[in-house]
Amino acid sequence: MANNLPSQQEFTTISPLPEKPPKIQEMGVDMQGEIDRLEDLILSSTHLPFVGKTLIDEDTLISQLDSMRINLPDCLQQANQILQQREQILGEAQNYAQKIVENAQRRAAQLLDESRIVQQAEGQANQIRRQVQQDCETLQRKTIADVEQIRQKIQQEVVKTRQQAIMEAEDIQNEADLYADSVLSKLEKDLSDMLRVVSNGRQQVHTQKVNLAPRQQDMTIVKKAS
Repeated sequence: MANNLPSQQEFTTISPLPEKPPKIQEMGVDMQGEIDRLEDLILSSTHLPFVGKTLIDEDTLISQLDSMRINLPDCLQQANQILQQREQILGEAQNYAQKIVENAQRRAAQLLDESRIVQQAEGQANQIRRQVQQDCETLQRKTIADVEQIRQKIQQEVVKTRQQAIMEAEDIQNEADLYADSVLSKLEKDLSDMLRVVSNGRQQVHTQKVNLAPRQQDMTIVKKAS
């Protein structure tokens, strides 16, 4: 942004200040010193007890007052000169201040126009920010809804898959039971056949043993007879 502060040429040229006013110490007579000497004269004089009064040398007091009276006009003239210079300085300073105020007012009006532009830009920025925020909230709500829909769908698929797995497990269990029953039934039949064969074998062995017993007795008798 360009600097639009008032330049030095825009102000009224201030005339050179008058000669620097003299200090009190540079006056024809040191009035402060004269007053101090008068005070020292009073303080150094004899005090009368109980009455609150002081004895002062009359000649010395009059001499001091005459010295002050003689030099007082010069002091007043120099004081008036200081006051006149002060009035002139104040007047020129007031004019200078007025110029500053006028330029400041112009600058304030320019800043006001720029402020309106800034406010308009800020308004547009706020509108864009609100629109973006609304879009973000809408997108967020839509995303949440989509996620919830996907979650429900996945949950349904999980329940369906679980039910299907349970049914398949039951089918497998049933088939396994049938297969086991079939195997056990066959094994039972085989064992029954084996037991029957074993039982028949034992019966045959027992029958043969019974049949051989009389023959052995006959052979024993024959041996004894011979």
